[in-house]
Amino acid sequence: ELQQKVEETELLKTELQMLETERVRLSLVEEKLMDVLQLLQQLRDLNISKRALGKILLSTLESCRDPQPGKAHLFEVLDTLQQELTACELLHQEPVEQGQSPQPLSNPLVISC
Repeated sequence: ELQQKVEETELLKTELQMLETERVRLSLVEEKLMDVLQLLQQLRDLNISKRALGKILLSTLESCRDPQPGKAHLFEVLDTLQQELTACELLHQEPVEQGQSPQPLSNPLVISC
């Protein structure tokens, strides 16, 4: 009976470690997702075209087509999407001061990201 309790305790410890590992992984995914959503919000505020956003998303999905071994595919996609969004030139332009209207684009469909 004592041996059975020791085995149950070891099993519960192992399960607790697995749950803690999963909690940490989910926390990292949540953090990365929040970063991506913040970048998307910034781009929306800059009135980026749907076409440009679509190109960023398609580029991300294309580069993540074959998952890398040892790396969670979801995290890889989020990480790549964050890199693609961060590289978007619109985010690196000088912010428009309050009271000024943003400069109109010569062609709203042509946005380099």
